[in-house]
Amino acid sequence: MNNPLCDPYLILSKVYAGKFLKQAIAETCVEPLYKARTVKICYGVLEKDCYLEHIIGANVKKQPKSAVKTVLKTALYMLEFMQKHDYMVVDFAVELTKKLGKDGAAGFVNAFLRSYKIPPLPEKSDERLSVECSAPLWLVKKLKRSYKKEAADILTAPSLGVCVRFARGAENYLDKPHIATPFKNVFIFKNFVRDENFFAGDYTFQSVGSVAICNSVKGGGSLLDACAAPGGKSVLLSEKFKSVLSCELHPHRAELIEAYKKRMGADNITAVQADSSVFNPTYENAFDAVLCDAPCSGTGVINENPDIKLFRREEDILNLADIQLKILNNCAKYVKCGGVLYYSTCSVLPEENDSVAYRFLQLHPEYALNKPFSPLAHTETKLGLQFLPHISLGAGFYLTAFVKNS
Repeated sequence: MNNPLCDPYLILSKVYAGKFLKQAIAETCVEPLYKARTVKICYGVLEKDCYLEHIIGANVKKQPKSAVKTVLKTALYMLEFMQKHDYMVVDFAVELTKKLGKDGAAGFVNAFLRSYKIPPLPEKSDERLSVECSAPLWLVKKLKRSYKKEAADILTAPSLGVCVRFARGAENYLDKPHIATPFKNVFIFKNFVRDENFFAGDYTFQSVGSVAICNSVKGGGSLLDACAAPGGKSVLLSEKFKSVLSCELHPHRAELIEAYKKRMGADNITAVQADSSVFNPTYENAFDAVLCDAPCSGTGVINENPDIKLFRREEDILNLADIQLKILNNCAKYVKCGGVLYYSTCSVLPEENDSVAYRFLQLHPEYALNKPFSPLAHTETKLGLQFLPHISLGAGFYLTAFVKNS
């Protein structure tokens, strides 16, 4: 019988060693018949990581080593959230521990899984919410400061499914359970299996937040998409602009844009490898619009990428805000007089959003705030639109815009 802990362990051990979850899944050879189960377990363990740490910490005197802890977390997730039979999970966990060459720890794993107790939640409110929502304490504190009681809703908002944007043929798929969005031919499916029409360019996978940003960008002659990979925004915005220049820092990610545009037939996109924080004199005053979808913490999309909670640190936020401002300051030179500079992130943290927008306006009197509109539910901040996962169909994005007056 297939050991259901083995393949998740192979993937999770890579994630806990520093690899992104999607990358770890893509490069790990797993049993095809059980891949859906494996992926579900991996996402589940990472979504509940803080909670699982809480259980382990309360039931041991000394923290187990990384490999054993990963086995325990996988088994605990299956026991607590998948309602699997205790004896089966315990036996498989012990078997896996031995298979990993850790026979000496097999007895510990067996004893732990047969006797562990669910500990009470911490008494302090921040620590309690951290465990309840399985989120890093620093993130809980920041969200409570900014959003008060909404913090828990933001942290626990589930992924609603797979967002699909159709170029054509949407009617052929709407017999499947789906959620309509405010955008034409964009639907969220609980389950969606890619078929040959994907490769024909009939549809693509694009988050509702990404679509919302594109929807708010007004069309024109030329667009610079300053941080464009993997290319979804460039492709959608190519329908609004005569030409799109898509920049990406890393060569392999620029290749992703090329592949994306070819699949979707967006021939008016030119993809280049370039650093959008470094001035290029050939771009000066050359574009009707520039979109800076800047590198960010990703705190608005942890429902889709739970590994973000592992890798992101509080000290990253100010560093990211400086990078975001640097990109904005440079790209401000590329906008024609009367053109628009758009700034977006997939963060829910004001330090990366309104604070960066405020700093930009202080430095650039030639720009004025030009707050955009969106039909997707959102809250209005002082300087922009904040999409929040619990009210915006799972999206946690930010968007604002500035018009160049002189």
